[in-house]
Amino acid sequence: MLDYPTLKIIWWLLVGVLLVGFAIMDGHDMGVGTLLPFAGKDDIERRVIINTVGPHWDGNQVWFITAGGAIFAAWPLVYATAFSGFYWAMLAVLWALFFRPVGFDYRSKIDNPAWRKTWDWGLFVGGAVPPLIFGVAFGNLLQGVPFQFDDYLVSTYTGSFWQLLNPFALLAGVVSSAMITMHGGAYLAHRTEGAIQARAIKGAVIAAAVMVIAFVAAGFWLHAIDGYRIVSPVSPGALPDPMSKSVVREAGAWMDNYARQPLLWLLPVLGLAGAFLAAILLIVRRTLSAFVASALATVGVIGTAGASMFPFIMPSSSMPDASLTVWDSVSSHLTLGIMLVATLIFMPLIVLYTGWAYRVMRGKVTAAYIRENNHSAY
Repeated sequence: MLDYPTLKIIWWLLVGVLLVGFAIMDGHDMGVGTLLPFAGKDDIERRVIINTVGPHWDGNQVWFITAGGAIFAAWPLVYATAFSGFYWAMLAVLWALFFRPVGFDYRSKIDNPAWRKTWDWGLFVGGAVPPLIFGVAFGNLLQGVPFQFDDYLVSTYTGSFWQLLNPFALLAGVVSSAMITMHGGAYLAHRTEGAIQARAIKGAVIAAAVMVIAFVAAGFWLHAIDGYRIVSPVSPGALPDPMSKSVVREAGAWMDNYARQPLLWLLPVLGLAGAFLAAILLIVRRTLSAFVASALATVGVIGTAGASMFPFIMPSSSMPDASLTVWDSVSSHLTLGIMLVATLIFMPLIVLYTGWAYRVMRGKVTAAYIRENNHSAY
């Protein structure tokens, strides 16, 4: 079995991969939902849009479930503290997600304009709200979350829901929302044609521009935010104990990793270049290449946040020494090893069946297809 420090790093990377997978796979159908009321002007056009993601949106949820399960199993202290501090935010995500299964499955069952329009906006909420809240959550992590531990390592969140909605966190939410909308627009443009494709391209290009501007603004702002730095010796192989270190907060501390490893600057460059390239490719109708470019932009944006915070996972603003890191908030050596074996078995299976499903469902969705399959299409 691999040694404990190596497993800690591997699981930090694997959780990052799962979050990126969720943003790319589940993110594009959320982006399509966000664009639904605007890219579709009548019932047929909106059914075309829904049917581009209808057959596989629920399969993409596996990335969301797996990411949550991985955080629970690999970082139990992070899971417990985050779901306590972000309780109402997480409930808002779940409430928004409730609109998706009902909307996809029942929206077109009743031929009533008011019914269908209501569920169109329900699908919009289910697509637009989760990326916004996830972005706000990351914005708060970068600023520190007000929690502390008692002598029994029971965490207490000392903030409120409204404190989460601070200016920097909302800017991070704009970055996340625009990124997902751009990605969804690229996918929608690839699966449609004509007027719907043109509107999808317009929406994706606007979203790409917003993402680039907000991402750059967040980067400059992050440089001035008080980051976190461990100032005591760290033993990567030690048993988890979040109270065994000393942490200070200093402006610019989130830039430390970039100073030590200049190659990490490739991540924010990838985020910006991917969005810019996706917009250009969409304008010239290279939709599949644009989708790949927007996926790379997603990798760059999420990777930038992860690289900035490493080794911190969930910093504490009220008790900095209690901040949760890669080294001191993980499960046991045995647990991480067993989970790694399971991941090496099942992750390739997920990728294989996902690739097969998308291959089977490839091609354009058209108004003619909806009319021909009026009673079976979404």
